[in-house]
Amino acid sequence: MGNKPDIIRTIVFIFAVGLVITGVTTTIQASEDKRSARDVPVTSFVQAADYRRN
Repeated sequence: MGNKPDIIRTIVFIFAVGLVITGVTTTIQASEDKRSARDVPVTSFVQAADYRRN
């Protein structure tokens, strides 16, 4: 029974580290999405009126 608190503490520590890693990667991904959205040039999908199909 002496080892069980150590095992529980280790499991909780691993879970907490996983939460921290998830939070950090989510924050990094969100900042990259914002940055890439700003870098994309604004384009229009509207075709010119004199566009003719073949």
